[in-house]
Amino acid sequence: MGKSFKDIIAWQKAYEYCLYVYRISAKFPDFERFGLRSQFTRAAVSITANIAEGYKKVSRQDKLRFLNIAEGSLEECRNYNLLAKDLEYITLEEFKELEYMANGVGLFLSSYSKGIADNSAIKDL
Repeated sequence: MGKSFKDIIAWQKAYEYCLYVYRISAKFPDFERFGLRSQFTRAAVSITANIAEGYKKVSRQDKLRFLNIAEGSLEECRNYNLLAKDLEYITLEEFKELEYMANGVGLFLSSYSKGIADNSAIKDL
Protein backbone atom coordinates (compact mmCIF):
# COMPACT_ATOMS: atom_id res chain seq x y z
CA MET A 1 0.00 0.00 0.00
CA GLY A 2 1.02 3.61 -0.54
CA LYS A 3 1.75 6.15 2.13
CA SER A 4 -1.51 8.04 1.72
CA PHE A 5 -5.02 7.65 0.38
CA LYS A 6 -3.91 10.14 -2.28
CA ASP A 7 -1.73 7.37 -3.77
CA ILE A 8 -4.80 5.27 -4.59
CA ILE A 9 -5.70 5.57 -8.27
CA ALA A 10 -9.39 5.08 -7.48
CA TRP A 11 -9.24 8.10 -5.15
CA GLN A 12 -7.36 10.16 -7.76
CA LYS A 13 -9.98 9.41 -10.43
CA ALA A 14 -12.81 10.08 -7.96
CA TYR A 15 -11.21 13.40 -6.99
CA GLU A 16 -10.99 14.49 -10.64
CA TYR A 17 -14.64 13.49 -11.04
CA CYS A 18 -15.60 15.43 -7.91
CA LEU A 19 -13.89 18.58 -9.16
CA TYR A 20 -15.70 18.26 -12.50
CA VAL A 21 -19.06 17.80 -10.73
CA TYR A 22 -18.40 21.04 -8.83
CA ARG A 23 -17.53 22.90 -12.04
CA ILE A 24 -20.55 21.59 -13.95
CA SER A 25 -23.08 22.00 -11.14
CA ALA A 26 -22.00 25.61 -10.57
CA LYS A 27 -23.91 26.36 -13.79
CA PHE A 28 -27.19 24.95 -12.43
CA PRO A 29 -30.00 27.45 -11.84
CA ASP A 30 -29.77 29.41 -8.58
CA PHE A 31 -32.90 27.75 -7.19
CA GLU A 32 -31.02 24.40 -7.30
CA ARG A 33 -28.38 25.66 -4.89
CA PHE A 34 -29.88 23.66 -2.02
CA GLY A 35 -31.47 21.03 -4.24
CA LEU A 36 -29.90 19.03 -7.04
CA ARG A 37 -26.63 20.98 -6.98
CA SER A 38 -26.12 20.35 -3.29
CA GLN A 39 -27.06 16.67 -3.56
CA PHE A 40 -24.81 16.09 -6.56
CA THR A 41 -21.73 17.68 -5.00
CA ARG A 42 -22.37 16.01 -1.64
CA ALA A 43 -22.51 12.58 -3.30
CA ALA A 44 -19.34 13.28 -5.32
CA VAL A 45 -17.48 14.34 -2.17
CA SER A 46 -18.74 11.20 -0.44
CA ILE A 47 -16.95 9.02 -2.99
CA THR A 48 -13.55 10.51 -2.23
CA ALA A 49 -14.19 10.82 1.50
CA ASN A 50 -15.16 7.17 1.90
CA ILE A 51 -12.15 5.94 -0.07
CA ALA A 52 -9.95 8.09 2.17
CA GLU A 53 -11.64 6.98 5.37
CA GLY A 54 -11.53 3.31 4.40
CA TYR A 55 -7.83 3.58 3.66
CA LYS A 56 -6.91 3.83 7.34
CA LYS A 57 -9.28 1.15 8.58
CA VAL A 58 -7.51 -1.93 9.90
CA SER A 59 -9.91 -4.75 9.07
CA ARG A 60 -10.84 -5.98 5.63
CA GLN A 61 -14.55 -5.70 6.51
CA ASP A 62 -14.22 -2.04 7.51
CA LYS A 63 -12.21 -1.18 4.41
CA LEU A 64 -14.73 -2.90 2.14
CA ARG A 65 -17.67 -1.29 3.92
CA PHE A 66 -16.34 2.21 3.21
CA LEU A 67 -15.52 1.29 -0.39
CA ASN A 68 -19.06 -0.02 -0.79
CA ILE A 69 -20.43 3.29 0.50
CA ALA A 70 -18.23 5.05 -2.09
CA GLU A 71 -19.69 2.81 -4.80
CA GLY A 72 -23.19 3.70 -3.63
CA SER A 73 -22.37 7.41 -3.77
CA LEU A 74 -21.04 6.96 -7.32
CA GLU A 75 -24.36 5.41 -8.35
CA GLU A 76 -26.16 8.30 -6.69
CA CYS A 77 -24.08 10.67 -8.84
CA ARG A 78 -25.06 8.75 -11.97
CA ASN A 79 -28.70 9.38 -11.04
CA TYR A 80 -28.09 13.11 -10.57
CA ASN A 81 -26.19 13.30 -13.85
CA LEU A 82 -29.16 11.82 -15.71
CA LEU A 83 -31.54 14.16 -13.95
CA ALA A 84 -29.36 17.20 -14.76
CA LYS A 85 -29.34 16.18 -18.43
CA ASP A 86 -33.08 15.62 -18.61
CA LEU A 87 -33.73 18.95 -16.88
CA GLU A 88 -31.39 20.53 -19.45
CA TYR A 89 -29.02 21.89 -16.82
CA ILE A 90 -26.08 20.31 -18.65
CA THR A 91 -25.34 19.63 -22.29
CA LEU A 92 -25.28 16.17 -23.81
CA GLU A 93 -21.49 16.48 -24.08
CA GLU A 94 -21.20 17.31 -20.37
CA PHE A 95 -23.48 14.40 -19.55
CA LYS A 96 -21.32 12.04 -21.61
CA GLU A 97 -18.13 13.32 -20.02
CA LEU A 98 -19.56 12.81 -16.52
CA GLU A 99 -20.66 9.29 -17.48
CA TYR A 100 -17.25 8.51 -18.95
CA MET A 101 -15.53 9.73 -15.80
CA ALA A 102 -17.97 7.84 -13.57
CA ASN A 103 -17.29 4.65 -15.52
CA GLY A 104 -13.57 5.11 -14.92
CA VAL A 105 -14.07 5.75 -11.22
CA GLY A 106 -16.27 2.67 -11.02
CA LEU A 107 -13.69 0.44 -12.68
CA PHE A 108 -10.84 1.61 -10.44
CA LEU A 109 -13.02 1.44 -7.33
CA SER A 110 -14.13 -2.08 -8.20
CA SER A 111 -10.52 -3.17 -8.81
CA TYR A 112 -9.38 -1.60 -5.56
CA SER A 113 -12.19 -3.33 -3.66
CA LYS A 114 -11.30 -6.67 -5.23
CA GLY A 115 -7.66 -6.14 -4.29
CA ILE A 116 -8.65 -5.50 -0.67
CA ALA A 117 -10.96 -8.53 -0.63
CA ASP A 118 -8.26 -10.79 -2.05
CA ASN A 119 -5.37 -9.49 0.10
CA SER A 120 -4.67 -12.06 2.80
CA ALA A 121 -2.30 -9.65 4.56
CA ILE A 122 -5.25 -7.52 5.71
CA LYS A 123 -6.77 -8.62 9.00
CA ASP A 124 -10.23 -10.07 9.36
CA LEU A 125 -11.64 -8.96 12.70
